[in-house]
Amino acid sequence: MCAKIGFVDKVYKHKDVEEKIYKEWEKSGYFKPEINPKGKPYCIILPPPNANGALHFGHAMFTVEDILIRYHRMKGFQALWLPGADHAGIETQFVFEKKLKALGKSRLDFDRETLYKMIYEYTEDHRGGIEKQLRKLGFSLDWSREKYTLDPDIIKIIQGTFKKMYDDGLIYRAYKLVNYCTFDGTSFSDLEVINVEREGTLYYIKFPFKDGGFITIATTRPETLVGDVAVMVNPKDKRYKELVGKQVIIPIVNRVIPIITDEYVDMKFGTGAVKLTPSHDFNDFEIAKKHNLKFPAIIGEDGKIKNTKILDGLYVKQAREKVVEVLKDKNLLEKEERHKMILRTCYKCKNVLESLPLEQWFVKVESLKEKAISVVKKGDIKITPSNFENIYFQWLGSLRDWNISRQIVWGIRIPAWKCLHCHPDRAKRVEGSLSTAAVVGDSSTPLGFAQNDKNEWIVTHGEKPKKCLQCGLTNLEQDSDTFDTWFSSAQWPFATLRASPYKGDFEMFYPTTIMETGYDLLKAWVSRMVMMGLYATDKVPFKTVLFHGLVNDPYGKKMSKSKGNVVNPLELVDQYGADAVRFALIYGNATGNDQALSYPKLDSARKFTNKLWNMARFIEMQKSKIKNQKYNSKVKNNNLAIEQLNNLTQHENDKEMIKKTEMLVKEVSKDLNNYNFNFAAEKLYDFAWHEFADKYIEDVKNRTDKNSFIILNSLFIILLKLLHPFMPFITEEIYQRFKFGESIMVSNWPE
Repeated sequence: MCAKIGFVDKVYKHKDVEEKIYKEWEKSGYFKPEINPKGKPYCIILPPPNANGALHFGHAMFTVEDILIRYHRMKGFQALWLPGADHAGIETQFVFEKKLKALGKSRLDFDRETLYKMIYEYTEDHRGGIEKQLRKLGFSLDWSREKYTLDPDIIKIIQGTFKKMYDDGLIYRAYKLVNYCTFDGTSFSDLEVINVEREGTLYYIKFPFKDGGFITIATTRPETLVGDVAVMVNPKDKRYKELVGKQVIIPIVNRVIPIITDEYVDMKFGTGAVKLTPSHDFNDFEIAKKHNLKFPAIIGEDGKIKNTKILDGLYVKQAREKVVEVLKDKNLLEKEERHKMILRTCYKCKNVLESLPLEQWFVKVESLKEKAISVVKKGDIKITPSNFENIYFQWLGSLRDWNISRQIVWGIRIPAWKCLHCHPDRAKRVEGSLSTAAVVGDSSTPLGFAQNDKNEWIVTHGEKPKKCLQCGLTNLEQDSDTFDTWFSSAQWPFATLRASPYKGDFEMFYPTTIMETGYDLLKAWVSRMVMMGLYATDKVPFKTVLFHGLVNDPYGKKMSKSKGNVVNPLELVDQYGADAVRFALIYGNATGNDQALSYPKLDSARKFTNKLWNMARFIEMQKSKIKNQKYNSKVKNNNLAIEQLNNLTQHENDKEMIKKTEMLVKEVSKDLNNYNFNFAAEKLYDFAWHEFADKYIEDVKNRTDKNSFIILNSLFIILLKLLHPFMPFITEEIYQRFKFGESIMVSNWPE
C-alpha cells in the first residue's frame, strides 16, 4: 500500500478514506489466506445473505466474523473468510411475486422457464448491491472464492447428495400430511410454521345416533366434519363409557362413523368428545394411523373444499359459514363460545396453513439427528453461548422426517424423473369414493407410508436419464418440485470448499473453524448443517458455533419491512463511518444478547474515531519538532515491541504505561479468544481515551527527551493494532500516515 503523508485534516473524514483503503486492501490480496502461507488454517464461511434485496442492519453483525478473521490474520493464521449468497427459494419468489403484483401480474402469467429467468435476473441485480454493502462495512472477505447456491458446481454437489441419500434409503417419497400454504402454493416444513394465538369460536355440534339420541362434540373447524372418520373420547371418561363402539351420523352428509377411545383426548376440553379429521390435522393423522382408519381429504391445494358435493368450490371460511348455517337450520348446533386457539400460519404471508395429504420427498432424520446430538455432547462441536445447547438438543430431539420438496419455480429442481408410459395416470384414487376414503394423490401407496420404489422414480446426479429402465422408452418427465432452500444451504460449508476455484481448499479448511450466525438460525440452519455435514463428509462441518444476538430498532422492537422500522446499515455508515457503526454494535453488548440500535452509541463511537485521529495528529506533530534527523528517522520508522521499550524507559510514567499496555494486550487477546468482544471493546475504549489520551499524552507532551516519544509512538501503534479488528479503516489510515510497513492488517499482532 502507498504511504499517506501527514495529518493535514483536523477532523477524520471517513468518506475520503474508507472506499479508497478497501480497494487497496483487495488489490493487494490481503483478504486471501495465502498472505500467510505457513500459517495454520482458520476458516469462517459467511452465512450467505439472501439474494433478493438489500442487507438489513442485522447483517452488520458480521462484524463479529471480521474481528475474528482480522485478529487471526494478524496472528499469522491462513485466515479464510469465504463469501457467498443464497438464492433463498420461497423467500425470493415471495418477494418477486409482490413485485409482479404491483405490476398487475402474477406468477401464473408466465411459463416455468420465463419466470425462473426473470427471478434470476432480479437476484443478480441485488447480489451486486449486497457485495457493495459488505465492502462498505469493511469486511475482509476473500472475493476470489465467492460462491452462490445456484452456481453450477454447487448445484451438482447438492443434487449428488440427494442421489446418495436416495440410494442409501435416507430419502423417500410418500403421501403424508404436510403444512401447506394455499396462498403461496407450496408445502413447508415444521420449521417454517409460526404458531399464533387468535380469538376463535368453539362450536358444539350434535352428532345423532342411528337409533336415536346424540352426542355433542366440540370443534373449532365445523367445515371439515365431512372429512371425519370417527368421534373420539378418552377411555377414562366415565360419561361416555357406554357409548364407545356405537355409531353416529355426520350431520349434513349422513355418513356413519364410530365412537372410539384414545388417551389423547382432553376430557376438560369442550364436552370431552371431539371429531377425528385425519387428513387435515397432524394429531388426528397419527391417531387415525394407530386405529387403522381412513383418510378422506376434503381441502384442495387451492384452499377450496372438494369431494363433498355440498361444499365443493367454497373456500374454507365460506364453507365454515355454510356448515354453521345448515347446522342451525337442522337444530344440530347446540351453542357457540369464544375460544382462544393456536393457529399454524405461514412464516412469509402470515396466512393460516392447511394440513394436506400430499406426495412429497422426505429425509429420514432419525439417524442423522442422533449423530448431530452426539457430536455436541462429546464436545466435537462447541456451542457458544452454552445456553443454546439445550435448545439445539430439544429441537433435534423433536424433529420429524424433513419435507424437502417445494412447489415453486425458483430454486434447485429435484433430479427425479418418472416415465409417463409406465405411470400414465397422474391422479389415481386411492381407496374409492368419499364414503370410504378420498382422492389423495397419484399413487396407490397408502397415506402415511413411505414409498421408495426404484422402479417408479429415476433419481440422477442432475442429468436427464436416456431412457426408462423398465420399458426402454424416453417419455420421461422431471418432478416439478424444487428443493427446500434449507436442503441446499445445509450443505453450504462443504459445498463451497469442494467447489472452490483453489485446489485443496476442502482438505485445508474443512472442517471450518467457526460458524458464526444469529441464534435465530439455530434450528433452521445450524442443526441441519451439522446433520448434512456429518452425512456427506463423515466430519463435523465446524468446530465451534458462535451465536450473536439480534439488532432491534431503537425501541427494542424487531425490525421488519411491514412495520416500516428497518434501518439500512449503509445510511448509518455514510453518516457515522463504518468504524463507528462496527464499534457501536460490539461495545456494551454481550455475545449472544439482543440489542437495540442506539444512536447515542453511534455518536459516541464516531467521537472515538475522531479522538484516535487527534491522538495521531498530536504524536505526528511532536515528532516533527525534533531537530535531530537521525532520531527523527528512527521514530518515523520505528515500531518497537513492548520488550524493546523497557530498555528505553527513563520515567516512571513510561514504565507504568508500558505495563498497562502489556496487560491490555493480554486481556484483549484473551477476550477475543473467548469471544468476549464487548469486554475487549470496552477495555480498548477506556484505555485509549482515559489512560492514553487524557493521562499519558498529557504527561509526555511536556517532555523534551527523545526516548519518551519513541515509547509514545510505539505504544500508540500497539493500540492501533489492538483496535484494528474492530475499527479497520481509521487504524489503517493512521498506520499508513505514520509510514509503518505496507498494511496494519498484515502486521504482527502484539505479544
